[in-house]
Amino acid sequence: MTDGVHTIIYPVKDLARAKALFSALLEVEPYADQPYYVGFKAAGQDIGLNPNGHAQGLTGAVPYWHVSDIRGRLAALVEAGAELVEDVRDVGNGRLIASLKDADGNLIGLLQDPVA
Repeated sequence: MTDGVHTIIYPVKDLARAKALFSALLEVEPYADQPYYVGFKAAGQDIGLNPNGHAQGLTGAVPYWHVSDIRGRLAALVEAGAELVEDVRDVGNGRLIASLKDADGNLIGLLQDPVA
């Protein structure tokens, strides 16, 4: 089951410039401001800036679908023809992510928050 797209991660080359741009766009300060990730919350969305994204193979913004069973959704998408880009990994505090490409090369992210 999915809860929709609530997170979008942008790969960035210049974190300081991207942070300034998204601060101006969203009119909020980041809730997370680390050398490896800057995150904003605005209008029910989580917008992330990843300075390592290009090195991880990201070619553009990745919408992350929030799911309750990341491994199950990942398997279903691969079976439906998606190509695995990044297998499930913990990005901190039990939050799991994975990414795939559809047949047209569009990136699809999956995100599972830890069960409370």
